[in-house]
Amino acid sequence: MREILIQNAQLVNEGLVSQKDILVQGDTIEKISNHIAPKGDELCIDATGLHLLPGWIDDQVHFREPGLTHKATIASESRAAVAGGITSFLEMPNTQPQTTTQAALEDKLRTAKKNSIANYGFLFGGTNDNLEDIKTFDTQRAAGLKLFLGSSTGNMLVDDEQVLRNIFSSTDLPIAVHCEDEKTIRKNLEEYIAQFGDDIPIEKHPKIRSETACYLSSSRAIALAKSTGARLHVFHLSTAKETALFSNELPITEKKITAEVCVHHLWFSEEDYAEKGTAIKWNPAVKKTTDRDALWQALNEDRIDVLATDHAPHTWEEKQNPYTKAPSGGPLVQHAYPALLTAVNQAKITLEKLVEKACHNPALLFRIQNRGFIREGYYADLVLVDLKKKFKVTQDNLLYKCGWSPFEGTTFEGSVVKTFVNGNLVYNEGEIIESALGKRLTFDR
Repeated sequence: MREILIQNAQLVNEGLVSQKDILVQGDTIEKISNHIAPKGDELCIDATGLHLLPGWIDDQVHFREPGLTHKATIASESRAAVAGGITSFLEMPNTQPQTTTQAALEDKLRTAKKNSIANYGFLFGGTNDNLEDIKTFDTQRAAGLKLFLGSSTGNMLVDDEQVLRNIFSSTDLPIAVHCEDEKTIRKNLEEYIAQFGDDIPIEKHPKIRSETACYLSSSRAIALAKSTGARLHVFHLSTAKETALFSNELPITEKKITAEVCVHHLWFSEEDYAEKGTAIKWNPAVKKTTDRDALWQALNEDRIDVLATDHAPHTWEEKQNPYTKAPSGGPLVQHAYPALLTAVNQAKITLEKLVEKACHNPALLFRIQNRGFIREGYYADLVLVDLKKKFKVTQDNLLYKCGWSPFEGTTFEGSVVKTFVNGNLVYNEGEIIESALGKRLTFDR
């Protein structure tokens, strides 16, 4: 059986940082100790000066397969992900066809089994007319249920109040929601189109997809979850006002209502539109610096529970269209850990808190088996990082199929050095190693 011994690592796990040796046998962590003597036939890695983190479990990505593979594929984006220290992902249902039937879900699982270098899972999509599919699909095959309460890429808007109540009352799975009030957005958009036509200045994006639109939708979803007892997870918070809707009074294992924040809402603000343009056009929109600051505060105070990317690539040509035609979303998985390691160096978050939000909590929230922690008997999804090594993002080192990044030109203070997925070294100092494919995530249900 293949063995890897990682020595002298600063292990970051479950709120502690301590120097440890880690022995990996096959796909699992065999032993964690202050010192493990090498036997001579294993691969030994001296991690002196490096930190060993669990692999990031990204609970929100759009890898565009099937149907939109000119933007991205599971193969291409999973390789970008492991280069960024993301060892497991949950992919969204707004592909073509949408993942709103058992057959569509199984098709994605087959594709990922053949092509994903990272571990993989998928969310089942809800629509206004697939309640029976939601009631009958195999819940062991999906991580949770995804509802778009505001329109985004694809046509999966759920806007029938009775349908929503029925869905919330019909599943014990986590219900992950995109919250933006569609009526508010349409009204705002019509006003700006009347003023500017299709070529609306990008700086108006957070005015169109406004704080009001976000708060109305989030507060309604939370009220519905409370009245039905549903397990609700609100994706990609973007406003200070929304953070007040969430509590830190219970541990995540006991919370019925949780929240996520994404890297771009923690990094960018509306001041960046002048330079970045539609490259930072996301739904929900990047908003004020005061919103960004409040998101950081809520994350550190445990009112926000999960860190994610909402990786959603489009081609550069698509992004250069006028405002009304330019799609929202951008590629992020390769740069999530470096961006947050930079934040660690800037004292915006501790390394322990980063690991809790990016690794531990997604595993607990979705009840993912034997992942998200560095524990004996768990899968060896591990990331060695160098907090002192700088990393400049250029087109030459991008792995996204779309070939661009909103971070181009940025120098991060902190780099991913090596990534292991199920005990296999799949990324090593700039090189993808095609040693093995990832596994399907399984759930403790």
